[in-house]
Amino acid sequence: QVYMEESGGGSVRLGGSLRLSCEISRHTYTHYCLGWFRQAPGKEREGVAMMNDYGTTSVPDSVKGRFIISQDYTKKTLYLQMNNLKSEDTAMYYCAAHFREEGPCPLDDALERGPQFFYTWGQGTQVTVSS
Repeated sequence: QVYMEESGGGSVRLGGSLRLSCEISRHTYTHYCLGWFRQAPGKEREGVAMMNDYGTTSVPDSVKGRFIISQDYTKKTLYLQMNNLKSEDTAMYYCAAHFREEGPCPLDDALERGPQFFYTWGQGTQVTVSS
């Protein structure tokens, strides 16, 4: 069974940067989609960055130019670099994965279905942006 664990969250000033990490234990799959999601109190969980096994990435307009998703496959670690942080970025951040036997993982499906497409999740790490 694959386990995912986030780290790197914390408190940061407006305009600051953070890099979140997600360790993916027992990840031996060749085909997968990986994503970062966030959820603020009283709001739905939303995707902020996704990528597939081809290296194709996607981020929504709300974070485009500020958030970058990447991975180190040898270290089984997914990253989210967050720059120029805004107060509206305050939320609990989760990493998630969809593993499959055949590839590539269809990123379009992941983008359309959002959280329902992913079935392995970490516990989350809190990011708080303050002035």
